[in-house]
Amino acid sequence: MDYTKYIDEVCSGAKKASRAAASMSISRKIELLKNMADRLEKNSGQVVKENLKDLVEAEKNGLSAAMVDRLRLTPERISGMAASIREIAAQDDPVGRIEGMTVRPSGIRVGRMRVPVGVVAVIYESRPNVTTDIAALCIKSGNAAILRGGKEAIHTNTALYSVISESLKEDGADTGTVVLITKTDRELLTSLLKRSDSIDIVIPRGGPGLIQRVTEESTIPVIKHDKGLCSVFVDSSASPEMAEKIAVNSKAQRPGVCNAAETLLVHREYSEKASLFQALIIKGVELRGCAEACSVLPGSIKEASPEDYDTEFLGLVMAVRIVGGIDEAMDHISKHGSGHSEAIVTENYSAAERFLREVDSAAVFVNASTRFHDGGEFGLGAEVGISTQKLHARGAMGAEGLTTLKYVVYGNGEVR
Repeated sequence: MDYTKYIDEVCSGAKKASRAAASMSISRKIELLKNMADRLEKNSGQVVKENLKDLVEAEKNGLSAAMVDRLRLTPERISGMAASIREIAAQDDPVGRIEGMTVRPSGIRVGRMRVPVGVVAVIYESRPNVTTDIAALCIKSGNAAILRGGKEAIHTNTALYSVISESLKEDGADTGTVVLITKTDRELLTSLLKRSDSIDIVIPRGGPGLIQRVTEESTIPVIKHDKGLCSVFVDSSASPEMAEKIAVNSKAQRPGVCNAAETLLVHREYSEKASLFQALIIKGVELRGCAEACSVLPGSIKEASPEDYDTEFLGLVMAVRIVGGIDEAMDHISKHGSGHSEAIVTENYSAAERFLREVDSAAVFVNASTRFHDGGEFGLGAEVGISTQKLHARGAMGAEGLTTLKYVVYGNGEVR
């Protein structure tokens, strides 16, 4: 089927709306977002009802437990989504902020102003909360958004988009400010990814297949939100109580998300290996370890394959390796990690500082769970996603991550 006309309408509408979105006053954005949050909570029952349709289909189609968990909305989760919108509304507006103003010898004053990116297309799977998160962040940052969720969440996303579009209408804003593509045909995505004339950035959030396809087909700059192969390194000096608490939380608190730890690295001289492994096993975690790790609890830890250290399990499975020290731990992370989130548990200041400086990931933690790598936990309200690349943004992306900089110059008749 030829989707040219449909994509033309979507892209031209978003491009037109982006100019008005960029100039929207902060007070108007705050009011719009507050109304959106209120409307979302009022329509919670309808959203849950539509979500149930998607959950039934997910069960029929054999979606993984991790995917079903990401798809599921409850009244509590919807209240959390509304709270995120309100938190975004309350944040300082990044748009128009001038940074680094200096006076040059010529007399001119040079600085850089934060401005919206323009039109942001986000292609995502399973998680319907992304629909409201992206809408709120794009409105806050003065961008227009084109949203393309997966077919597994089509009923839920449509219900959520109804909340967004009605809020835009009530405000008198251009409804093209946020557009949801409700057609789920794969061919449509190919057409969308060629529209560099209208779309400024495309952000894929989903599995490896989606990330690869968007990266390969897009003529638009891509910000990848790739897999989370996160690690926790327990140093020899680690407090046993802290090590167990952080390892268990990083893995088992919500194993189906990208900031859950998939690998546990333990210093050979750490004395409480058995109790650390047992704490994870008690929580239902299947450990797959190197020969040395398996010998700590014979019969309780499966032998790891080489592939296990490169696998994002997204479930209650964790790869374990005993290492000789911080250098070996950092070498492992460099070879096997995805640049997402890594944590060290240690009482050694020098080890902590080395880990922070030398581990090349979007977020590095000292004595804290990797589960904190999250827009809400970082004070961003919500996130577009967690970028595992270095340009144009890295780590949890909030409203500021959806802006760019332009030079602004003030003069008083100076010429060169």
